[in-house]
Amino acid sequence: MSFQFGSNGERELQKRFKTENSAGAFYRNQMVNYLTFEMMEFIKDQEMLFISTADQFGNCDSSFRYGEGGFIKVINEKNLMFPEYKGNGVNASLGNIIENPHIGLLIIDFYDKGIGLHINGKVSILELEQLETTIEISSTVLDEVKGDRYAQRWVAVEVEEAYLHCSKHIPLLKKVDKTISWGTDDAKAKGGDFFKVKRYKKQMNNLK
Repeated sequence: MSFQFGSNGERELQKRFKTENSAGAFYRNQMVNYLTFEMMEFIKDQEMLFISTADQFGNCDSSFRYGEGGFIKVINEKNLMFPEYKGNGVNASLGNIIENPHIGLLIIDFYDKGIGLHINGKVSILELEQLETTIEISSTVLDEVKGDRYAQRWVAVEVEEAYLHCSKHIPLLKKVDKTISWGTDDAKAKGGDFFKVKRYKKQMNNLK
């Protein structure tokens, strides 16, 4: 069976909304099941990554990852990986991955090119000691990985779809200085109770 981009749901709605021609042109001209050279070069400069996962029942979770330029490691045209830094301990994204090994990535350059890149694929969680034995990784990338002292483990993605997110609705933003407290447990640095959830829960408990 030949590879087909998109889902059955996409194609059903394309028929209903009469967008089959434009969608077909996008599949043919903009979607690939690997990373082009230009995509790989784009990824290497980026500092932000949005990820989406779902559990075995399809319940979804979206999250955000940030790192210094180059924190997303391109292995080759079919594989990339990104680090998992210390978070709140919930492991929502990783928990989904062990139930449902698929992921959607969205990488957007808000500061320079104003363009985005979607990547969908199969995903696995790797400890540092597994990298050399699980995937073919160059010594250069491996040295970079070992040099990332804040990474607790790595998320490896096998690319199944890669395609453009057009620039027309992406704003160009200005970056300002901010001290990043990598790995901190300081409540204030982590945002504290910004949305007052603790207060609301306390109020609800008092009403019981």
